[in-house]
Amino acid sequence: MTETWPSEGDGIMRLPSGRLVRGRGLRKPLPAGPRPEFGVYLLGRQPPATDWEASWIRWPDFRLPADPRQARALLEQAWTRAATERVEIACGGGRGRTGTALACLAVLDGVPAEDAVAYVRDHYHRGAVETPWQRRYVLRF
Repeated sequence: MTETWPSEGDGIMRLPSGRLVRGRGLRKPLPAGPRPEFGVYLLGRQPPATDWEASWIRWPDFRLPADPRQARALLEQAWTRAATERVEIACGGGRGRTGTALACLAVLDGVPAEDAVAYVRDHYHRGAVETPWQRRYVLRF
């Protein structure tokens, strides 16, 4: 078993179960400290290769995932792996798409869908989940 993220740190969000997930913006430098073991990257085009296992969800900026089934499967995998591994969710800026995905992880963790956006805004970034359709996506997740 590998250690998960430190409980305090840039972009670390604690889910109600105690799982820790890091959200971040890829336009910023990689934070100091441990590296992810699994990353889910939410971009309109394929991200550069990483030194850790990573998956890509085609998800253009300010939009929704191109393939909702693939997005759900990868977010479920991220949630499961966050119990024992360092999981990172990231998009370009680290707020809209990342916040939406983190809200979906909160739903998987037992947060009611109607409360998940507020949860992420309280525990990750107050500007997370930027568009009305991203909020609806979380409600329907």
